[in-house]
Amino acid sequence: MQHIVDFILELDKLKGVTRKVKPLGLERYENSAEHSWQLALMATALVQYAESPVDINHVIAMLLVHDIGEIDTGDTMAFVEGGWQERKRDELAAVTRIFGMLPEPQRGRLLALWNEFERGDTAESRFANAVDRAMPVLLNLHNNGQSWRENDISHERVVRRVAPQIRAGCPALWEYLEARLDEELKKGWFAS
Repeated sequence: MQHIVDFILELDKLKGVTRKVKPLGLERYENSAEHSWQLALMATALVQYAESPVDINHVIAMLLVHDIGEIDTGDTMAFVEGGWQERKRDELAAVTRIFGMLPEPQRGRLLALWNEFERGDTAESRFANAVDRAMPVLLNLHNNGQSWRENDISHERVVRRVAPQIRAGCPALWEYLEARLDEELKKGWFAS
């Protein structure tokens, strides 16, 4: 029991990992814990639009663990380019440490979920990745491009960073977002 309690208390640190986008109507930036919670609900709401049939409980489990490595590494904005190989290496070390607080079989199960999300080679992981890539876009679309403007992000970079994953895991969601991104490009919410 103590190992599980220690693990759960370690996870509380995810609430202190600040992201680059603000929740709607708030002046503060969101944290990685609330991001993961929102993704789990978003996946539940969108499951009928997944590219292939998925086990939603498996998707939710992946979404709940996918950013746990940020406890040690911090968050990197979804629209950043370059340095991802080093970042993922550091995140793997972090999740190995954090999941290592648990006994087997929980340790292995959670690490397997994290690795599956990172590989993106199953219908569930493709759908989970689509949802993860879409959420910062949705927030920016509804808060006047806040993080795009603050971080000098171009429309082209947004599309390059999110389109392949969203299209692969949830094509209907990409159709919706692509049209919205094109509308907002005309409003000047992106760097040139």
